[in-house]
Amino acid sequence: MAKTYQYTLTCQLPCLPADVFDAWMSSEGHTAMTAAIAHIDPVVGGSFDAYDGYITGKTLELDRPHRIVQSWRTQQFTDEHADSQIEVTFEQTDGGTQLTLRHSNVPAEQTDYERGGWQQHYFDRMKQRFEWLATMSGEQPS
Repeated sequence: MAKTYQYTLTCQLPCLPADVFDAWMSSEGHTAMTAAIAHIDPVVGGSFDAYDGYITGKTLELDRPHRIVQSWRTQQFTDEHADSQIEVTFEQTDGGTQLTLRHSNVPAEQTDYERGGWQQHYFDRMKQRFEWLATMSGEQPS
């Protein structure tokens, strides 16, 4: 059995929890917030893929707008690797939403996700997207 590890990351987004939850669970929204093609079946048990099929998984739990749990694997996983799991929570703050990502059962040799992958490919792009949406609407999260 392959060795695994887990980690937790956070980011602040300038939007309401429901905005980021809904975008994460929508093909169109996920694609827009990451600037990479995603297909999401937005129900428990539904499959998804993101980043042009690089990431695949299934949705395990949904508690809108607070929590998403998904199985998660990338094309770097081998047959000996079980799926990893992400738990994404959304907490409303004065400045918008604090997103907390807990990624578990990650293959031990795959540290790029924790060391900038999530930041570069998700958090930075999400922040830009939600800042742009707030500017376009003239609204700030409350």
